[in-house]
Amino acid sequence: VYLDVKHYLANQRQGTHKTKGRSEVAGSTRKLGRQKGSGGARPGDIKSPIRVGGGRVFGPTPRNYDFKLNKKVKQLARKTALTYKAADGNLIILEDFVFEAPKTKYYTDLLKNLEVSNKKSLLVLNEPNKNVYLSARNIKTAKVSMASELNNYSIMNANCLLLTESSIKTIEQSLNA
Repeated sequence: VYLDVKHYLANQRQGTHKTKGRSEVAGSTRKLGRQKGSGGARPGDIKSPIRVGGGRVFGPTPRNYDFKLNKKVKQLARKTALTYKAADGNLIILEDFVFEAPKTKYYTDLLKNLEVSNKKSLLVLNEPNKNVYLSARNIKTAKVSMASELNNYSIMNANCLLLTESSIKTIEQSLNA
């Protein structure tokens, strides 16, 4: 489970951080002062990291944080995460439902009826439902996801997992594939 979550978070990192080094800073390479007699250190060029406006020593460079994780390890991790949620009693199965209009009140009423309004919750739907998504997006502790896009990070991050009946079939198919 740890490796799968780490893999997900590593893939979320952009990796475009960059600072200019000594060779990339604009400026001349002429010697700024005499070699001896100034009473200070030997002055090099204006691009020296010691000087203001000089290059950065060992600064960040662009890199890719991705690493390989086998499919079977990912599947096993997802099975394990779902098992943990079920064992702790934090897995709730709901009948398929739709909201006739996108209202946050509908979603908060649903969470209050299930007694999970004060917990972080993840609702897993089988197919996209715009009204349900729009109703939940204004609630800080509520997330809505598709069964096909379910990942270990979102499962472990949520305190309570709400699954619709149709999404269970999709999850079973993805775990058995």
